[in-house]
Amino acid sequence: RGAYDQPDKSERLEPGTMDALPRMDSSLPRNRLGLAQWIVDPDNPLTARVAVNRYWQMYFGIGLVKTPEDFGSQGAVPSHPELLDFLAASFIESDWDVKAMQKKSVMSSTYRQSSSFSETLLEKDPDNRLLARGPRFRLYGQALRDQALAVSGLLADEQGGPPVMPYQPEGLWDEVSAKGYKYIVGKGNDLYRRSLYTFWRRTVPPPSMMNFDNSSREICSVSLNATNTPLQALNLMNDPQFVEAARALGERMLREGGESSSDRIEFGHRLVLARSPEEETLSILETGYEDYLSEFRTQPERANSLVTTGASRAHPDLSSPELAAMTMVASTLLNLDETVTKE
Repeated sequence: RGAYDQPDKSERLEPGTMDALPRMDSSLPRNRLGLAQWIVDPDNPLTARVAVNRYWQMYFGIGLVKTPEDFGSQGAVPSHPELLDFLAASFIESDWDVKAMQKKSVMSSTYRQSSSFSETLLEKDPDNRLLARGPRFRLYGQALRDQALAVSGLLADEQGGPPVMPYQPEGLWDEVSAKGYKYIVGKGNDLYRRSLYTFWRRTVPPPSMMNFDNSSREICSVSLNATNTPLQALNLMNDPQFVEAARALGERMLREGGESSSDRIEFGHRLVLARSPEEETLSILETGYEDYLSEFRTQPERANSLVTTGASRAHPDLSSPELAAMTMVASTLLNLDETVTKE
């Protein structure tokens, strides 16, 4: 009964669940298997509610219950309890089909709303708890990295396997109390796998992930935090992973985008943002490209330094100044507010 020095032999306690939650069926074994079966029992709504609330938070930035770590009496009440119950019931009825639940969320009219808002609406509902507009929030660290790799064509899509070690500042583990452990930067596809597979040492987490508010994993954390700091912009513009992704995207623009610079820039804009640029935007990017091209032609060593960043190599037929100039345009596209923000 929890008091090891006061055994009460008159009452024997058996494994069970709290009275506030549905009781375990008498047919279930009182062990971990029985607990697992009870957790996903259709008569137990808590598991489904917690799960769909996490999915909702992933797409909308904040859950229907805004305290995803606490569904108890100290947690927040749902903003839309009927919707939470509907989603939880649908999840159970689909036999816990996670993909079907994602599809239901992103195809809803609520999710497909514009994220634009009026001053009146912002004053009445700054956190969008009434769901009167579409979600808008900055992407988290893993998504930003994976997005850059995906549009550049570098992303390695194999699944499973051991963790990998992508680019990281040299000597970081030596600097931060990790003596005796060596961070060996990977090779080949290991550098371009999804961030899910990144090796994570809790005492020295990946710095690029921490710049974008990822949990350090020292404690369990299911809430999303977002800040806006100069380090984030520096990360997106100067981290070798993002510079290399910009170079690979620039190469795609040159080789797949057409013959003219405007066609190539429009192609890159569609790759990154899934829409064509407005005339003013296209004009600004074209002017930037011409300025960069002129500069890199007079400083070929700077062009070579830029296009050789990272382990992958550019196609040998491409001119270094031309590729460097398009790399800068690609980097601009990857750093647009619309690119790094989910809206």
